[in-house]
Amino acid sequence: MKPDLPPTLALLLRYLVLAYLAGSVLFTIHFFFLQYRGSQPTPSVKPRTMTEQGQATFDVENIMYSQQIMKWKTSENYPEHEIEEDAVLHKVFSNTMQPSKVLPYYFKAIRDFDPESVTITTLITFDRYPIFSKLVTNYQGPISVSIHINDDENRDENLSKLHDMYEANPYMREFVDVHVVVDKFDRQFNMWRNVARFFARSNYFMMLDVDFHICTNLQRHLSLDAEARQVMQSGAAVVLPAFEYVEQDDGIDSATFPKNKESLIRLVQEKKVTTFHDFFPKGHNATDYEQWYNTNSVYKVMAYQHSYEPYVILKKEGTPWCDERFVGYGANKAACLFEIYISGIDYWVLPQDFVIHQSHPYKEETRKQERKYNRKLYQNFQEEACFRYASTFMRARQWDKPKSENLKQQCNKIRGFKAVMAQFAAASGVQGSA
Repeated sequence: MKPDLPPTLALLLRYLVLAYLAGSVLFTIHFFFLQYRGSQPTPSVKPRTMTEQGQATFDVENIMYSQQIMKWKTSENYPEHEIEEDAVLHKVFSNTMQPSKVLPYYFKAIRDFDPESVTITTLITFDRYPIFSKLVTNYQGPISVSIHINDDENRDENLSKLHDMYEANPYMREFVDVHVVVDKFDRQFNMWRNVARFFARSNYFMMLDVDFHICTNLQRHLSLDAEARQVMQSGAAVVLPAFEYVEQDDGIDSATFPKNKESLIRLVQEKKVTTFHDFFPKGHNATDYEQWYNTNSVYKVMAYQHSYEPYVILKKEGTPWCDERFVGYGANKAACLFEIYISGIDYWVLPQDFVIHQSHPYKEETRKQERKYNRKLYQNFQEEACFRYASTFMRARQWDKPKSENLKQQCNKIRGFKAVMAQFAAASGVQGSA
């Protein structure tokens, strides 16, 4: 018969056993938590180290994006300059609502793109993943996309959906550079446009809304059309006319869209397709559709006005950036294109290529309120941009040069602008009228 333990010793042993069990439970929970974290989705295709000649090296193999270091080249015999990528990007996009986290090349295409190719730059949120996948399959060329992930309780789920979309389409891996913007601010459209353009890897980019389908073989046409290439190389913008179906149900499946100009014109004549947003002619009529129907050559936009919102191909270098103060629906793209125009960049229309809108529901109440605010902002922005570029042209002795003609054409419509600039020109000894 075993002797009984003293009560004090038995109580101590009981506490030790309980402590051991509690420690085991905590250790097990900690172990499985680490395993769970390690199993969360990470980019299956890591972007490679990217070096832009004469610029910076991005250590993109480091999956901890917030810890990336950019190394800036300096003169020989001087130490290499290093700065955190976050600091650089916050400076680049300093006019945006903050804080925002930009993750460039979250996925990076495995192809090296021809510098003379056209990169589609676009922006999407998680609800547009399916339509974006269709765009990728259709274009099969370089695409730089900004994807906004709202920093809320659904953030990880929406990132997981991004991975699912990326893995489901093999063309993503070949052609798409994905840049993720994480913050709490919906619809910073111009900031997202700038992110996509900033990281585009060719000399030309196309500003395209993801819900528009490029119906023709754009890349082949540009390779064959020497006149269009010459226009692009000069720094001018080239326009793809925009259309939509009269019956919205007909515009859902892009596989049924016309694939050439002749087929499109027949649908227009049958009144099944019309110019995009024909109820608001200021948005697209400057394209001059009647001329487009009857031409085989690029032609210059002659009737530009400040609400014009075409889909354009532009040179990456030398083109003004989109003003990031515009947040939400209304005027954001028009403001961007207005600044581009008055900076001295002309618009030319491609003769064979076009885009058609893919039908989807709109958040009309949200759009109505945001348009109201942006309309007033755009009025002030036009005046500011006019005086800013006029001052630049005068300082550069370009006020009496062709480069300033677009500005004079548009800004003279502002009350008092012409008189003020005439006084400035006289005081500065600049020749030429406003």
